[in-house]
Amino acid sequence: MHTRFILLNTSHAGNVGAVARAMKVMGFEDLVLVKPRWPDVLTRIEALERASGADDVLRQARIVQDWEEAVDGIEHLCATAMTPRDFGPPTVEPRAHFADLVRQQQGSAEQPPLRSLGLVFGSERYGMFNEEVYRCHACISIPTNPDYGSLNLASAAQVLAYEWRQALGGFQVAEAPSVTSARRADAGQIEGMLAHWQQMLTGIGYLDPAAPKKLMPRLQQLFHRAGLHEEEIHILRGIARKMQQCLKDRNP
Repeated sequence: MHTRFILLNTSHAGNVGAVARAMKVMGFEDLVLVKPRWPDVLTRIEALERASGADDVLRQARIVQDWEEAVDGIEHLCATAMTPRDFGPPTVEPRAHFADLVRQQQGSAEQPPLRSLGLVFGSERYGMFNEEVYRCHACISIPTNPDYGSLNLASAAQVLAYEWRQALGGFQVAEAPSVTSARRADAGQIEGMLAHWQQMLTGIGYLDPAAPKKLMPRLQQLFHRAGLHEEEIHILRGIARKMQQCLKDRNP
């Protein structure tokens, strides 16, 4: 579904850049600004710095002078306001409302499919005026701490961009490449390493050969559970060699 982020009367260039970044990381690119404080806001250094690589979103963003041009082509508008109104569109929680919009995207016998969504954000100082909220189909309120619900413009944009992307199916988390070259240590390698450790633990006085108790069997079980690789055996043998060298240096 086509998605547009609409910023009304934005006063801080840095927030515009941060919104562009929030959009790009969630795969959105249509940004429209209505009467921002700075006519050159899209190229101001604060915007470019906060965009942090989302310069392409800023380059294709549009500045318009009225509401009608900003919302042209958008079928469903969501206002963003923390304070519920006693009149106007229903106040909704984003996750549930976005899930409903995805269902509408499929269409039904009664309604054609929903094809576009606009997320509307007010100015940093005043938010959205009632008249602007009334023009929207729904008023989204992000659930926050009831004692402190103040969200920065860019933070609110990031939350809604994430929730909307998740509703649309989300992105897959990139998995770390598997280490195919690593080989598990065999029983003989582990036994050799343990014998080396036993020698060094005795040398530093940690293991008493006269009363060893179950120290070595416990270490053996620990290393078995760890599923050691050959490279890790080399590391443990290296530790034992360093212990051996230290003992020689102390007792020449």
